[in-house]
Amino acid sequence: LATILKENGVTEWSPLFSEPHPSREFCVQYGETDYDFLCRMAAEEGIFFYEEHAQKSTDQSLVLCDTVRYLPESFEIPWNPNTRTEVSTLCISQFLYSAQIRPSSVVTKDYTFKRPGWAGRFDQEGQHQDYQRTQYEVYDYPGRFKGAHGQNFACWQMDGWRNNAEVARGTSRSPEIWPGRRIALTGHPQANLNREWQVVASELHGEQPQAVPGRRGSGTTLNNHFAVIPADRTWRPQPLLKPLVDGPQSAVVTGPAGEEIFCDEHGRVRVKFNWDRYNPSNQDSSCWIRVAQAWAGTGFGNLAIPRVGQEVIVDFLNGDPDQPIIMGRTYHQENRTPGSLPGTKTQMTIRSKTYKGSGFNELKFDDATGKEQVYI
Repeated sequence: LATILKENGVTEWSPLFSEPHPSREFCVQYGETDYDFLCRMAAEEGIFFYEEHAQKSTDQSLVLCDTVRYLPESFEIPWNPNTRTEVSTLCISQFLYSAQIRPSSVVTKDYTFKRPGWAGRFDQEGQHQDYQRTQYEVYDYPGRFKGAHGQNFACWQMDGWRNNAEVARGTSRSPEIWPGRRIALTGHPQANLNREWQVVASELHGEQPQAVPGRRGSGTTLNNHFAVIPADRTWRPQPLLKPLVDGPQSAVVTGPAGEEIFCDEHGRVRVKFNWDRYNPSNQDSSCWIRVAQAWAGTGFGNLAIPRVGQEVIVDFLNGDPDQPIIMGRTYHQENRTPGSLPGTKTQMTIRSKTYKGSGFNELKFDDATGKEQVYI
């Protein structure tokens, strides 16, 4: 999030976080505007944002927050349905409360190859369900987590699905009712509404008519149409759809300068995607990416590590751009096949290459009629 804000010239911002939000190993902005990407990432992490305005200047800054507890203290504002429209009357003239049926629980599940036996499941029950049944479950797979942080993901997702389960919409003359603030309603005839509320939306309409010479003009008016939720819970954005990759892509295996084989203990490699405009072709060009092999068992199977410079075909688990996996390799004009096609079309060849050398090992089967041969 800090990178996106910096790239868009947003320098005045501050984080107010009560929970850890660890950096991710690989995170792709794919087919999204900067704003859509920012909103999606914030929703996944249970973060909402608002503008903070200075009291005695036009300065303003962006605040990223993950709990209602860190918002400024609430201020009291009375309910008065009989007020005139002048700005000088700071009260709430309309206040309509409603409750809606929303998901009652969230179950998230995911998988990580580093812990294949891990259950990878987290459950979260919704709070404040006095007005509905508790049988409306949301099941989310993949949950986009790889560890215990998934419990926070489930909690934030639950809050997001229920962010308007109880909401009140009102009208006021006060310009101070603004997202990022808390208000305390007083004097309402329905006693249970006289409580603290978190402001989640606000739309202001103001007029300051000019008087015709010799005639008296009408007064300045301001209408603030706002929405609030009870302040005993944190408003979070609902989960947003993640763009999906619509098919496999080609990429080139990368590594440090002068290195031919670059992998980790799992046989994973790094690649440079053709669409990547920013990362150099080196050991940091992507996350570590798993490689599908023809046979994979416990201590047996076959293994061929893609080498630096080779073109590979990359697919994405569940279409997720953050979860690439190499499904195959392909030749191109500069990386040609063993032999000389089409003259050697009857040969099936397995040929390796000496590490940082010109030699090789080879196993070849020639299926030409009457000239069958096995070459080692």
